[in-house]
Amino acid sequence: MAPSAISPPYTPLPPNGKSLDTISDSIDALNLLKLQISRNAFHNEPTPSSTPQELSRKTSFSVGSEFTTVSSFDAEKDKSQFRQYDTPETPQSVIDEYTTQHKSQTVAYNLLQRNKFHFNKSARPVMTVWEAMEKLDKLIDPSDPDTNEGQIIHLLQTAEAMRRDGKPQWMQLVGLIHDLGKLLFFYGSAGTWDVVGDTFPVGCAFSDANILPHTFTANPDFNDPIYSTENGIYEPGCGIENIIMSWGHDEYLYLVMKDQSCIPREGLAMIRYHSFYPWHSKGAYRQFMKKGDEVLLEAVQAFNPYDLYSKSDEAPPSADELKPYYMTLINKFCPGPIQW
Repeated sequence: MAPSAISPPYTPLPPNGKSLDTISDSIDALNLLKLQISRNAFHNEPTPSSTPQELSRKTSFSVGSEFTTVSSFDAEKDKSQFRQYDTPETPQSVIDEYTTQHKSQTVAYNLLQRNKFHFNKSARPVMTVWEAMEKLDKLIDPSDPDTNEGQIIHLLQTAEAMRRDGKPQWMQLVGLIHDLGKLLFFYGSAGTWDVVGDTFPVGCAFSDANILPHTFTANPDFNDPIYSTENGIYEPGCGIENIIMSWGHDEYLYLVMKDQSCIPREGLAMIRYHSFYPWHSKGAYRQFMKKGDEVLLEAVQAFNPYDLYSKSDEAPPSADELKPYYMTLINKFCPGPIQW
């Protein structure tokens, strides 16, 4: 029988943004140590993408292979510089965060969050994408000397790095919005553990490829006769898109954009799986992939260098200066107010 517990007790955190940003930065630093860029899987011969002249929210279009060519913006970067942001020993703040996350992300909890998302529409605000970016920027506590960079800076750094590398417009847009799911911190999150951090499937055995795998033993699903098996409630080859992912900013934004944008399948995968390191960097959970999922894996692997390594770039031009260009992308791929 599936466990009835929704989640173990937790202590909600005040939504001042300081805790979220500190934890998020620590996890990003840790992920810099884990990232393995699979360049051999990328296409060698880029082909132009084609986009219809008129693009509605539900319009599909061809996605060229230029988005999977190797990133060049980071070619001259000394990746060892990123290692100094963390040590081989995981910071205690990350250990505490993942301990809470891993014991709390049950199947029942995830179903509850999806139920809230789909049926509590009246509680979800309506904003444009740019307004959402400005709201997310307020997560930074200005009194914290260690977190004086706003979220908009990171979003623009990511998008601008893609733009310099000539990535397609839809991918630039994904770079611009990929962390907007952190708005979840304002709208019913339990703290930070169900907003940021690496993601993983629920409803099947927790892979040892997850960070701090021993902390899953406190999860009520860990010893469930069904959820604890390798495939759990899924069938091998069922398709990676049919897996229930742990609840957080990736999944939240994916659900928002899946229904309210015309971002292509590859772009939605970048949003949904960019924190799914056990899958895209360590090869876990790949028994669930079906034919056609390889392009999603390539997409996420192509996205991650821009998310992580662009943080060392100089600050981009001001948001006001860049806004006209990015508004053209917003209006093209996710126009109008969005229900968040």
